[in-house]
Amino acid sequence: MWQLERLGSGCSPPRLLLLVYTYLCAVGDCLFVTEYFTRTPRKLSAFNSFASVELFHFNVPDDTMMAVWNLITFKEQGGTFGDSCPNRNVTVYFRSGAPPVINPLFTRFPRDTVIPGSFAVTLTWTLPNRTTGAFNVTSPLPGDWFLAAHLPKDEGKISVKGLSEECQYLFQPQLIVQRLIGISVLYPGYFIDQMIPVHNRSALYKVFIPNYISKVKVQLVNCSTKNKSSDSCPVVLKIRARAPPVHNSSALDCREWNLCELVTLVPAWEQWYYILVERYLSNSDVYFRIGVQVTGECDAFLPYFLANVNFKDSIIYLAPTADTNKCWPIRPTLRNELDTFSVHFYVFFGPNISIPPDRAAVFAVNLMPVLDSGGVLNMELKLNMSTLKGANLTVFGCLNHGMPLFLRENTSLKCESVAGFFLSVNTSTNITKLRIPYPQTGTWYLSLRSLCATEHGFEQCSNVTAEVYMRAYLTPCINDCGTYGQCKLLRTNNYLYAACECKAGWDGWGCTDNSEAYSYSFQLLSTLLLCLSNLMFVPPVAIAIRSHYLLEASVYIFTMFFSTFYHACDQPGIVVFCIMEYDVLQFCDFLGSLMSVWVTVIAMARLKSIIKQVLYLLGAMSLSMALQLDRHGLWNLLGPSLFALGIMAVAWTVRTIRRRRCYPPTWKRWVFFLFPGTMIATSAVALYAFVETEENYFYIHSIWHMLIAGSVGFLLPPRAKPDAKVTPLKRRRGCGYQLCVNEHEELGLVDPGIISINSICTS
Repeated sequence: MWQLERLGSGCSPPRLLLLVYTYLCAVGDCLFVTEYFTRTPRKLSAFNSFASVELFHFNVPDDTMMAVWNLITFKEQGGTFGDSCPNRNVTVYFRSGAPPVINPLFTRFPRDTVIPGSFAVTLTWTLPNRTTGAFNVTSPLPGDWFLAAHLPKDEGKISVKGLSEECQYLFQPQLIVQRLIGISVLYPGYFIDQMIPVHNRSALYKVFIPNYISKVKVQLVNCSTKNKSSDSCPVVLKIRARAPPVHNSSALDCREWNLCELVTLVPAWEQWYYILVERYLSNSDVYFRIGVQVTGECDAFLPYFLANVNFKDSIIYLAPTADTNKCWPIRPTLRNELDTFSVHFYVFFGPNISIPPDRAAVFAVNLMPVLDSGGVLNMELKLNMSTLKGANLTVFGCLNHGMPLFLRENTSLKCESVAGFFLSVNTSTNITKLRIPYPQTGTWYLSLRSLCATEHGFEQCSNVTAEVYMRAYLTPCINDCGTYGQCKLLRTNNYLYAACECKAGWDGWGCTDNSEAYSYSFQLLSTLLLCLSNLMFVPPVAIAIRSHYLLEASVYIFTMFFSTFYHACDQPGIVVFCIMEYDVLQFCDFLGSLMSVWVTVIAMARLKSIIKQVLYLLGAMSLSMALQLDRHGLWNLLGPSLFALGIMAVAWTVRTIRRRRCYPPTWKRWVFFLFPGTMIATSAVALYAFVETEENYFYIHSIWHMLIAGSVGFLLPPRAKPDAKVTPLKRRRGCGYQLCVNEHEELGLVDPGIISINSICTS
């Protein structure tokens, strides 16, 4: 969905485009396109880690002047509007180039980790059901943009699925962009004559900066108004990489100068630079000549542009220049992909690299677009102490994106001034590490320079070539999330990213924050409570065996066994013991728990043996199917229990009608067994459904085990009395056939013709 419109003196632009009205092309007849992008609504979750965040991926086109994100949040409950749901804040994070690295709980990051910047917006509910917010970015950087949204952290209550209609909070972002078409292109080394008409406020140009450029100089000369008597130039010159300049950016005021130069040091390579010539209010046209001159690191890498351009009188050629310093080549790295977000970058003739004393060593690491931004970029340096020859040497490094920082001893540029990350190794600390979660894609440059410490500070070393072991690689998570975390590979549409999910109270981006971590003794206690509480099934097993309920006893033993080992394997810490796969243990634990309820209630109904066996078999098959469909559904527990209770109620009612008195007949059975057992089972279900949380899980669930096992001991009926002796039916005679066999002939003892017949007849 896009819309094409024209900006000019006679146009009345829409309200959405008022902010971009002043950005006009050189001739004043520039076109812009309005484009619209949307994403499907997604259910938000409370924040526990980045794995619980909903991530949205957008792509902002080139030459975009304005990006407007329309943020829509709404509530649902049971498929309808959630007007009765409580209001909750929604926090949305924005970042260009890679997903945002967020820390809403203010946890500690792992050592040697740098945090890329991002910005956030918090939406507060203002309407009963739907809230809409807008977030504007003037002249956004083109390429990938990521939005991360989540709800505040909750109290960690464990809710039973299906017990009540859950409130769902949904979030849907929409993007509207306005981008210019037909921006005039400048070519380095050439001047062109231009004019800003009286009805336009500014003129916008762009120039492409290739590799090996260390300085970009924009020159504006012969500036004058229509009134030739004026010596001032009423314009402001602005420059910005990758996106058009904004009004509040730094600028060079040319009003008092007839010649204005704007110099950009350490420009980003292989990027478009936008140049804005903005005029002050005047009642006459402004004439000027504009050109761009570039300075490279060495003559060998300076391209010469416009080799086949038809020259006009208004274009003047300006030869490019080069630094007199020695050319410093950039050494590429070899990419070796092992798995998703598992990439190693090898230096040719490495991994040991030599750093000469008179110049820097520069290395390039190329991250693939979109593909590599969802992991962690790791950089490690180790200084070889045997090559120092006793010198007090330090190797300084700067890792930055887009363009290397050529470190010289007399430079005033710092690594931080170009948004780089500083590294250093020396004789006292010969190893350093750097981790960048969710790095921007493109080319990263590592510049290394060796200097020696003297009385006057750091100076160039003499005849000492330092040797450094360099290791650069991508991983999904930092240190694989450590002992108390799990690295999860997540997907949003077609974008893959990885995040840590911590356990046992550990927190942080790499599960290294132990401020609220469980101690070893606490983990051992929780494991023992959950496992040993299943021993409460021993009394019901003994009662069942004593009452000749052998099949029921086998179900209780099965439940006790698998529940014990399931909880031994289900622990979040290091006190874990798994005898088989976790999924198998969980299935057997859930099946045993439901079968225990099923066989107990069916046994209380006191049905005929054949009917009871059929119901046991049907229950086992039905419960297995239900658990395979959904193990956490409420009706997987309530459905079989209610059905079994219905069968028991019918059986008891029939007996009550036949005997003409209440069944069970004795009040002691009601008072001392049925009533306590029912109350214990009801208390267990109430704890499981309404009280259990993530913090109290280990002891509340242990109490659940003991209560359920205790209720079985009370509810299991006593041993059934033997049925009255049934007289055998009289043998039916005269039916069927008789088979007469001569016993002697069968045995082959004598001749049947001599011996008299003595037969055995059977029917």
